[in-house]
Amino acid sequence: MTQGAKCACEAAIIGLYACAGGSNVGQMANKVAVELTKQGRGKIMCTAGIGGDVPGIIKSTEGTDEIVAIDGCPLVCAKKSLERAGFTVDKSIVITELGMKKGGSLDLQESGVNEIMAKVGDALTS
Repeated sequence: MTQGAKCACEAAIIGLYACAGGSNVGQMANKVAVELTKQGRGKIMCTAGIGGDVPGIIKSTEGTDEIVAIDGCPLVCAKKSLERAGFTVDKSIVITELGMKKGGSLDLQESGVNEIMAKVGDALTS
C-alpha cells in the first residue's frame, strides 16, 4: 500500500479473521467468514494485512469490539498472526476441531459448508 492510502476495511463490532490457507479446511475457514458476514454476524477482515502490519488494517482491528479467529487447522495461523500483532483473540474457531478432515479437494461441497456453518454458529453463541 502506498503511503497515505487508506484501508478499504471498516471497523466492525465483530471482526472475523479467517485463515484462507492452502487446504480444504483453510478454504472452509474463509468461506465461513464470508457467510457469517453475509448473515450480518460479523465482518470479514484482512488477516494478511495483520501479518503485513498494514496501518489501516491494524487501526480497523483496534476498533473492533470482538476478534474472532477462524482457522482451518491446529496450526492456528490466523490466531497467531493476531496475537503476534498484539491483539487478544476473543474467540478461536478451528475447523478441524469441528469434524472436518484436512486434505482432499479445495472445492467445497455445499452440504459440508452447511454442516460446518451450523457448528460455527453454535461455537459463536457459546
